[in-house]
Amino acid sequence: MKRVQEFEIKNLELQLLELRSEHRDLDEIIHEMIDSMHPDQLKIQRLKKRKLRVKDSIIRLESLLIPDLDA
Repeated sequence: MKRVQEFEIKNLELQLLELRSEHRDLDEIIHEMIDSMHPDQLKIQRLKKRKLRVKDSIIRLESLLIPDLDA
């Protein structure tokens, strides 16, 4: 894995914060739609897929930000 340059760390941390916020927002929207009188299952499914992609991106960024430890 490539080492992340120091000047990139802040950018990655900012992206991580934005993704976490988006993930939270998607979760709220999904729950609101599920609780509505006439939930649109197709939209809910698409939002859940988007939420999963965002979560995958969060995990990827977190792994880049974890410093390499010598075994």
